[in-house]
Amino acid sequence: MQSFDDRVIINYHDRTFIEHDDSPRLAWHARETYYEELPRGRYRETVVRSDGTRIVTIRNRYGDVIHRSRILPDGREIVLVYVEDDYYDEVYDWRDPGMGLPPLELLIPLSQYILNAGQVNDPNVYYDFLGQPPVEELDRIYSIDEVRRSARIRDTVPRIDLDTITFEFGSASISESEIPRLEVVAEAMGRLLEENPGETFMIEGHTDAVGSDMANLALSDRRAESVAMALTNVFAIPPENLVTQGYGEEYLKIDTAGRERENRRVAIRRITPLVAPVASAE
Repeated sequence: MQSFDDRVIINYHDRTFIEHDDSPRLAWHARETYYEELPRGRYRETVVRSDGTRIVTIRNRYGDVIHRSRILPDGREIVLVYVEDDYYDEVYDWRDPGMGLPPLELLIPLSQYILNAGQVNDPNVYYDFLGQPPVEELDRIYSIDEVRRSARIRDTVPRIDLDTITFEFGSASISESEIPRLEVVAEAMGRLLEENPGETFMIEGHTDAVGSDMANLALSDRRAESVAMALTNVFAIPPENLVTQGYGEEYLKIDTAGRERENRRVAIRRITPLVAPVASAE
């Protein structure tokens, strides 16, 4: 484990992951944030928004998110994430939860599984696409961190390749001219959140193959975070409904070792069925 660019790089067997603190992003419109120690090494973070809404996140002793809820001023609770903490006592030392699964069998057309944003400008298409169920039956629900770390689990839900947003070489900034290109997908996400305020969307960041592995992991993580912050600050998508993760150069869209703008991108998935028990049951 080592620090890089205010993030943590974890090497586990033949895999490398990056972790970051999402608390600053969750503190959007917060009037206070406080922390409480819980039994069994867990701790609870509570963000209190200016309108009295509370965002409550519980992490286990490994730092994994096992519960996240939005509690409204009237006391109603909206569960975004819930996973049994006892599960970790059984499987830690951590392993990829997709390792025991057979290869993914895709029974729908590829166009219904991967949506290239550059070919679509209709929010209804994004709305229908994001609302699709997983492409295979799930054995159980997963933690956010398991979904972040397992390509096999993530691949059970369709993804949007947001190729309308690309980045300058070495940069995680989104130009002002590209911000409006997020509007159609933000509108679709907003409609889904009106129907189910507990939806969770994952923003995945990617780089081209130029540069060191660690630098690219950190850069891709910041790119995912930049898109999430734009969705929140410009289009009012609540930050607690967004999960970000960078994958560096691991999943190149164009297989080249050189500079390639199409590889400097983000992707979006609706991971609610993977992390929320109610959505999974439906």
